[in-house]
Parts: sequence; C-alpha cells; structure tokens
Amino acid sequence: MTDVLKNYMNYLSNREITKETAAEAKYVLASCAELPETLSNPVITEEEKHNIITELFPIELQPFVEMVCDDHNAELLDETLSEYINLCIEKLGSIRAVVRYVTPLTGNQQQELENFIMEKFGKNHVEIEYRKDPDIIGGFILSAGDYEYDRSYRAGIKQMREALMHKAAHYNDEAKSANRGFGEKDIISVLKSEINDFDRKSGSTETGFITTLGDGIARVYGMNHVMYGELVEFETGVRGIVQNIEEKSIGVVLLGSDHGLTEGSIVTRTGKRAGVGVSDALLGRVVDALGSPIDGQGEIAAEDYFPIEREAPGVIDRKSVSVPLQTGILAIDSMFPIGRGQRELIIGDRQTGKTAIAVDTIINQRGQDVICIYVAIGQKSSTVAQVVNNLRKYKAMDYTIVLSASASDPAPFQYIAPYSGTAMAEYFMSKGKDVLIIYDDLSKHAVAYRAMSLLLHRPPGREAYPGDVFYLHSRLLERSSRLDDEHGGGSITALPIIETLAGDVSAYIPTNVISITDGQIFLESELFFSGVRPAVNVGLSVSRVGGAAQTKAMKKVSGTLRIDLAQFREMEVFTQFSSELDQSTADLLDHGRKLMELLKQPLYSPMPHHEQVVLLYAASHGYLKDVPLKEVRTFCKELISHINTYAPTIFDEIDTTKALSDELAEKLDLAVKDFKE
Repeated sequence: MTDVLKNYMNYLSNREITKETAAEAKYVLASCAELPETLSNPVITEEEKHNIITELFPIELQPFVEMVCDDHNAELLDETLSEYINLCIEKLGSIRAVVRYVTPLTGNQQQELENFIMEKFGKNHVEIEYRKDPDIIGGFILSAGDYEYDRSYRAGIKQMREALMHKAAHYNDEAKSANRGFGEKDIISVLKSEINDFDRKSGSTETGFITTLGDGIARVYGMNHVMYGELVEFETGVRGIVQNIEEKSIGVVLLGSDHGLTEGSIVTRTGKRAGVGVSDALLGRVVDALGSPIDGQGEIAAEDYFPIEREAPGVIDRKSVSVPLQTGILAIDSMFPIGRGQRELIIGDRQTGKTAIAVDTIINQRGQDVICIYVAIGQKSSTVAQVVNNLRKYKAMDYTIVLSASASDPAPFQYIAPYSGTAMAEYFMSKGKDVLIIYDDLSKHAVAYRAMSLLLHRPPGREAYPGDVFYLHSRLLERSSRLDDEHGGGSITALPIIETLAGDVSAYIPTNVISITDGQIFLESELFFSGVRPAVNVGLSVSRVGGAAQTKAMKKVSGTLRIDLAQFREMEVFTQFSSELDQSTADLLDHGRKLMELLKQPLYSPMPHHEQVVLLYAASHGYLKDVPLKEVRTFCKELISHINTYAPTIFDEIDTTKALSDELAEKLDLAVKDFKE
C-alpha cells in the first residue's frame, strides 16, 4: 500500500466514515464508467468537478472526493474505497462470504451456514452475499475469507471426468504392454468400475477475490499463503502468475483475456509454480509462451512439467567449457569461438543481421546432435513465420523448437517466453543433450517487463526500468551451463540478442547483459551497409572463453587473424589520405582487404569446420597474395571444390582429428599448389 493510499485511509478512518457510505460511493463509481476519467481530466475545471461530486456522492464523502480530485489522484478513488471497506469489515470482527447456488437456500440452511462460518473463522458476525449461478449445475460453492468450499455438482462431474481419464490411460497402458488394442469392453469396464468406486472428494481451497482489474493486471484480496510466481486460476478458467505480494493483497498478471471477470470475481490457488509441459514431441513445432501449439499441427502430449523459474546449477555441478559449438560463420568461429555451455551476446543496431547469425547457427547444427530452441520475443508474426520457413527450407526444424510471443501478445506472455524456452532447454539438458537457445531479443523482453512492472505499481528506477531488471536477465542466463558427467553431462548454450540504438552499447540494458554474458559479437551498421556481412566489429567483439572452445586445427590457422585485421584497420585509417605507400604497407593493406573479403559470407550458408580451416590456412600462408581482390571468393569456392574432388582425405582427417599435423599441413600445401597450377 502506497503512502498516499495510507493517508487517504487515515482521513476516512479519522472522520468515522461508515462502511455503507463507502460502499455507496463505490457503487456510484461502478455505475458511471466514465466518472473516474472525467474527475481526472485536466481540461475540466475544479469547480465543474466539485459540482459533479455534489450531485453524485454521499454528503459525508464529498469533502474527501473533492480533496482526492484536487490532488489529481482521482484514479485512486476506487482502490481507496475498496481497502477502506475491507478495513471496516475487519474492525467489526466480521467476515465477508459469497455463496453461489442454483436452488435458493432455505432460512434454516442460511442460518446453519452463518454459524459454520463464524465458528470456522472465529468471528462474531458474517456478511453473506448470495449469487445465483446456473453454471454450477447444482449444490453450492461457499467462499469465505481465503477459502472456498465447493459442494457443487460441477465439481463432482469434473472430479469424475479426471478419474475416468486417469483410469482409461492406465487401462490403455496395460493394453499396450499386453500387445492388444483398447476395445469397447475395456471402456465399459472403466466406466462401471469408476462409477461404482467413485467417492466424492470435498475439501477447501484457498481463494481470494478481485478488488481492481485492468490492463491485464488483477489486484486480489486474500490468499495469504500464496507464493511468488505461483499460478492462480480465475473463475473463467484463465490463469495468472503472482508477481506482487503486499500486506493485504497480491498483484497477478493475467495469462489471457479478462473477459467475464469483474471486481469480486473469485481467484483460486493452484499450489503450482508457473511451468510448461515438456516432451520430445516439441521438436519441429511452433508453440506459444505457455507451450501450446500455434502451428495448426495438433496437440502436443507432455511427458513432464518443468517450472519456468528454476534455480541455476551450482558451480560444483558444472564443468568447464571446452567443446566448441560451431556457428558455421568463419568470422565468429575463427576469432570469437563459442563453446557448449557458454553465453555469447549478439548485439547491434536494428537491421544489422543479428537474427541471420542466430538462424545460420541453428542450420549449422544439422547432424551435430544439438537441440535448438528459438525464442521470438516481441517480433512481428510475419517475421517469425519467415524464420520458420527458412528453418524448414534448410531442414533444421527436425531438431528445433520455435517459441513465439509476438508483438501482439500481452506483456506477460512476452515476459515469460524466455523462461518457458529455458525450461524446455533444461528438460533436454536433463537427458544429457546439448541445447542451443536463442533469445530474440532481450531488449523487447526488458520493455515488456517494464510495462508489466509499471502496471503493478512498482517504483521505476533508472530510465523508468524497475530496480530488479538486472536480476531479470541474470537469473535467466545463469541457467545456461555445461553440467558435469555426474549430472548427465548436458549443456545449454545461450545466444541472447540485444538491439542497440545508434550503436550505443553503454545504454542501461546492453551494459547489464554484457556484464552477465561470457562475451559479445558486436555488429556494426557502417560495416553492414558497406557490404561486409556478417558485419562483425573485430575491436568490440570478444569471447571470454577464447581458445578453450576451439579445435587445435582452428587455433593453429587463426592465431594471427585478429592482429592482422586490427593492423589493417589502423593502417587503412592512417593511409587514407596518402598518395604514395611503401611496399610493406601496400602488402599489409592488400592482405587485410583479402582477409575482409574472405570473411564475407552469404546468408544461410554456414561453412563446415574443415572448409574454414583450409581457407584460413591458405590465407595465412600467402596463397591469396597473387589472387585479385575481386576473385578471392571465386578462388576460395573453387579451391574447396578441387580438394573435395582430388584430395577428400584432407577434409576427413581434419574432421576426425580436429588437429592440423605437420604431415596434414604438407598434404594441404601440395593440394593448394596443385590447384593454383
């Protein structure tokens, strides 16, 4: 409860405003939907507002309402009155209850119900609201305090249905194990046994009720034992996640439409943390943030349930990153290697090829026994569809899951999407698999969290982001790791994407994520528009794992690559106004330009490891020196084709040994010389 709200509550309490008067004023606000907006409209004068208040509100409350409007806090009126009514009920030693029924209760039944509630909760008075609800079919549902007692026929039918489904699944499994079909006789026996043995389970569930609702956020009174991050269920069947826990209420973000929900609607605890159903059947599918399919290919049978929020593996459970995860992009694999279990940030301005690098990396995992998960956050649906089509085109969907929380989805869906994707990744990691997960992008994820937090009335900090926005991404990315053999030996490699504005890597969210990850690949707009693609900036990009995630062959041929490119960049700037150059400078510039040309790579064309090694060997040993700049790419393509035709054992040996021995280097020299002749 904010200080402003407390002050208003004290004002009402000091003037001994009755509960009935506050309820009457609340009814006025509920009856006139446009009234709060009118009272907060700056165009309308204070005098006009005071006239409206005099006509509509009870005389005892008019000074209070005028004061709130003069403070420009008219939007707090409804919440203040709700809190004050609850305070009055508590002071009276009373309790509020709601009874939903189909057939009205008799006088005796009502009296028995009152006595039961007063005895159960130790109160000397109870206020019962009776609501007719044909949907419950028969019986009644009592909601009192934080608990709900369900004696409705609907609940009984639901329990029987669940029991039947469980029993049918059991019979079906037995039939499969006996190598026979599940026939009509089995169905009849299930029905008979379940109906005969059915015992109606009745009990209480902890509940609360909505006090305010709007913009996908519900403030709920009650449920004193609810957990942070717990799933709660509204009476329309829509679920929500608990995000704020305050003294007398909780803030819940809705995972669906609020249609049919109003103030007073019942909310029930599920006792479960938010999670997603996981199974191998997810591979090749496109799902939403809750794991439900959105590709029109039918339901996905879940084998297990993984919570979306989970503690990251401890240091003792991990082992060092040493196995490379090849992206197929020569500029990255040679200079900024990524290892399995690493977190490498892809950062750059809009339209600089960030998603292209991620998709190329997924395509390059074909045949590498790596599960890929692409999480699209806040993207256009058409953009996600294009990514899916490209993955299908290059036969990468067989080992890939695409999880989409598009720009049209509510902020809570965009908020939980990367956590849901990580839960799916942890399922495969727990089975000893290597997983690659891409978050595209965490900038939009932070914006969605900011929107959600502001609606939850969390105080904004720097750049209007809440203070825990760093923890938002750190607890997500820390879950990417490589487990030791005792814990299955699986790994999660994360490639988060961050979009910068005008190349500003020192902004709030980029600096946060840079400090969490194990390196970054910085894509520069100027390079991209000048035709250098992928537009990797060699100076600002880094991998903190480095050579530990490279093969011996790659380490040997790429040793001087970064230094050569850095010298070329420096010399190019220094000599751009010079008309005459000495031979050594001219050679350095020529070598640098040919390296830049070598590192250019077409879209969706990842390069196998053995081809990368051969081309870098040719470049580092001077075989490109007499090749004209415009013919470098043609030379490389024809060289690979020549070795593949006349000396394929070179490729096989590189792939098998992952090293470049002296004997293999001699064979490679002979093959390149033979090609040049």
